[in-house]
Amino acid sequence: MGYDGAMPPTAAATADPMDAFTRVLRDEGVNAALRYLNGRVEHRCTAIYRLRDMTVANLYLYDRLGQLLPESLAVVPLGDSFCQHALRDGALRISDSRESDQVTGSPFKGVVIAYHGLPLVGRDGNLFGTLCHFDFEPRTLPDAEFDFLQKVVRLLPQHLERG
Repeated sequence: MGYDGAMPPTAAATADPMDAFTRVLRDEGVNAALRYLNGRVEHRCTAIYRLRDMTVANLYLYDRLGQLLPESLAVVPLGDSFCQHALRDGALRISDSRESDQVTGSPFKGVVIAYHGLPLVGRDGNLFGTLCHFDFEPRTLPDAEFDFLQKVVRLLPQHLERG
């Protein structure tokens, strides 16, 4: 699946996806970068959640349907979130939460069906939050795309902590 929408001229100038992502992030910002990432996968949403005071709060979100998500996903207690597992274990890859023991006890099990997330570490070395693709339908994330996200999470924090 390709980039959702017109390819930015800077990204079109290179065939290397990491170069393209870096240029979109630098030239157009975090929202455009999430849109670029989402265009590479089938998941409905790509988001950045910020860890703060035992919650994870949605900081940036790209929803390919352009709809508002349930308010219950805006700020989530860390102990209820799928993000807690990505933060603790270094990653969380769930294609169908209804069939996963990893998120047993979460009120979002069976609501958020697919979740593929990685921790974001700030420039200060502390956990900043997570980058994730998620959907309300089952979705897989190919290993190559997961590897790409592992490179992406190294670049994002410097763009998030400016403000």
